[in-house]
Amino acid sequence: MIDLISLLYYKVIMPSIDDFNSDPLIGKRLGTCTILKELARGGMGIVFIAYQQTLKRQIALKLIPKSYFKSEVTERFQREAEAAAILSHPNIVPIYEIGETEEFLFFTMQLVKGDSLSRVLEKIQSHFLLSRRILPIKATIRIILQLLDALDYAHNEEIIHRDIKPDNILMEKHTKRPLISDFGLAKVLRGDNLDFVVRGTPAYMAPEQILGLKVDGRADIYGVGVVLFEMLVPELPLLENEAIESFLKRKAYDKKGVFLKNPSDLNPNLHREMDEIVSRSISYDPEDRYPTCRDFLRSLEKYQENYLK
Repeated sequence: MIDLISLLYYKVIMPSIDDFNSDPLIGKRLGTCTILKELARGGMGIVFIAYQQTLKRQIALKLIPKSYFKSEVTERFQREAEAAAILSHPNIVPIYEIGETEEFLFFTMQLVKGDSLSRVLEKIQSHFLLSRRILPIKATIRIILQLLDALDYAHNEEIIHRDIKPDNILMEKHTKRPLISDFGLAKVLRGDNLDFVVRGTPAYMAPEQILGLKVDGRADIYGVGVVLFEMLVPELPLLENEAIESFLKRKAYDKKGVFLKNPSDLNPNLHREMDEIVSRSISYDPEDRYPTCRDFLRSLEKYQENYLK
């Protein structure tokens, strides 16, 4: 167990590469691809749109400059690619190629045309009509069921994601299909000893993850539970302007949890049974959560049958 008094931002938030100049990389070739333009960047790397000459298609290419991080971080990046590459599921972004140069580690993957779920929710929650500021319940459950099916598959392959959040869920524009991306925090259960510090995104992290305890698939269930909660209400019911250290301490030690209201308190269209489903998925103790994603999925299917005919 870690001492939360000494827990600092850098132990929770990935190192930043905001100051990296990617302009010289445009037009350069990595592996079988030519880099076209930057698409996004985050703590674990920079994502570009690239053109794969061998198959004549646009794909996404993610790279990390080795000089910006310690070897432990580059090992995590390599692990992200390797973990995701063994997974084949319609709701997980597929990995095509893994490579390394003197300066960079990189991998290529499907280019998903659409927004992240966080961007989708941001647009909905800022709608000028109050009645349109929540995603329809049927659409929410449809998305969550697909995510749970994908994670159930990953868990059966002995891989947990550990950073489930709207930013890491991509919504395909035409099919509305959700795809899980960024296995940068994934832990392969077949003997992985790289993780010694807390990593993740605070609002979606399970308490045991914050405490540095052993983590299994139920940490992903917690993350999905928070995402479900967020999709069902106008805004997550958290204390305003709370410092991250205070939030993490409460989340780690307060068994009542950090959320101040139930989903049905904020969305009158929800039946109280949804409160029980969300509450169980984000229980403080992993033993009180759904034992598997499949069990969580079945509860939502039952809710759908009973209340959304």
